[in-house]
Order: sequence, then structure tokens, then C-alpha cells
Amino acid sequence: MRNPVRPVLVVIAHGSRDPRHAATVHGLVRRVRAMRPGLRVETGFLDFNVPSVRGVLESLAAEGVRDVVALPLLLTRAFHAKADIPAVLRDAPTRLRIRQAEVLGPSPLLLAALERRLYEAGLTPADKSSTGVVLASAGSTDPEAIAVIADIAREWRHTGWCAVRPAFASAASPAGFSRTEDAVRELRALGCARVAVAPYVLAPGFLPDRIARGAAGADVLSDVLGSAPEVARVLLERYDAARMPTRAALGA
Repeated sequence: MRNPVRPVLVVIAHGSRDPRHAATVHGLVRRVRAMRPGLRVETGFLDFNVPSVRGVLESLAAEGVRDVVALPLLLTRAFHAKADIPAVLRDAPTRLRIRQAEVLGPSPLLLAALERRLYEAGLTPADKSSTGVVLASAGSTDPEAIAVIADIAREWRHTGWCAVRPAFASAASPAGFSRTEDAVRELRALGCARVAVAPYVLAPGFLPDRIARGAAGADVLSDVLGSAPEVARVLLERYDAARMPTRAALGA
């Protein structure tokens, strides 16, 4: 008996004018392919970069592909996951059966990826109890996304760090959130022996650069999550969950 054809995984990235963004996305996708040989993985961008999501879906339909899992390369369920991506998928060729996977976060694997990046930047597990960490995300006005970031900071604090403060890189910060540079100062005032900034972002770009500028007073600035193996594992987990027969196809 032949094995059923696995749905094509279409990774949907935001896109950026910064060429580092697309390069990082492609690096992550290469790692996903290496971890799951035989799985077809395509990449589409919502803006700025090519191929577009629409173009990828039209090409797949023209090839005769029927089943697709569309995976938002996003850390929280904010506007892009709730509005932009569903709108693009609704306009896809009708012959495609599309399931939209969940966004990547929250996940314990992403916390592991954050710690990996901090250790790569020079910290060690022995430094945890004396180090305060700024969990620096791009920012959102979506209440669900804001709550998720706050929950991640609280959960991460309980793993042994001196303290963890959430921070937003965007101009408007909600209650309980600071700018990166303010969060660094708050952790100094708490008496943490060292302060580290951990960008909770997937790829370089305008807002990650703002995080880096805000980290000027910190002792350690880790890299973006990028193609960390834990991130690739989350992608595959989301893909596997979305392709289960119990998940209804989009629009069905």
C-alpha cells in the first residue's frame, strides 16, 4: 500500500527591505528540510520579498499539488496571523486544500532557543541566578500577543534567572512593558550582577536593530532566534499538528 502524499509545507514570512531578513528565513527553511528529508518546503513572503505567498500557491496549484499546510512564521497570534494571512489564503486557487498551522509561540522549545543564543553570546548556566534578562520582542497592540509575551517572561523567570523583564521595540509600549533600554536600567536597579538582552524575534530587520541599540547598556546581547534547531523543530511540530485528519481544511 502506498503512503499518502504529505502536504507541502508553505512557510509564510513577513518580509523586509533588509536583506538579512530573507537570508535568515531561507537558512531556517534549509534546516527544516534537513531535519525532515522528503518533505517539500516552500517559502512565501507577505511583503517586500519574492516569491510572494500568492505566487507560491499559484505555482503549486499549476503543478497539480492538492494539499498544503500554510505555516505563519510568527511568534504570536497578532494581526498578521489573524487577518493578513487568512485573507491571502482565502484568495488561493480553489483546487488547493489549505490548512493554516498555528504560529510558533509560545513553546518550551523557543525558550530553549533563547537560552541557546544567550549561551552562544557568552553566558553559562552558572550565570543564570545572577543575570537579569530583557525579553525584547518587536511589539504588538494585540491584547492576546501582549499577554503571551508577559506570560513567557514570567515562565522564563522561574527557570532560575535573577529576573526577566519583557520589553517592546515598537514605539508604543503597553502597561507592564518597557523599552529595551529602560528594562536594562530596571534590572540594574534590582541589583542583578549582569544584564542580558535576548531578542524574541526570528530575523534581523528594523525593530531588531532598535532592540540592539537599546541593549547598549547591557553586558550581553544575544542573536535573533533565526535558524536555531529548536525553532526548526517547532515548525515541524506545527506542521504535523496541522496536517492531522481532524484539522479541517481552510474554508471547508
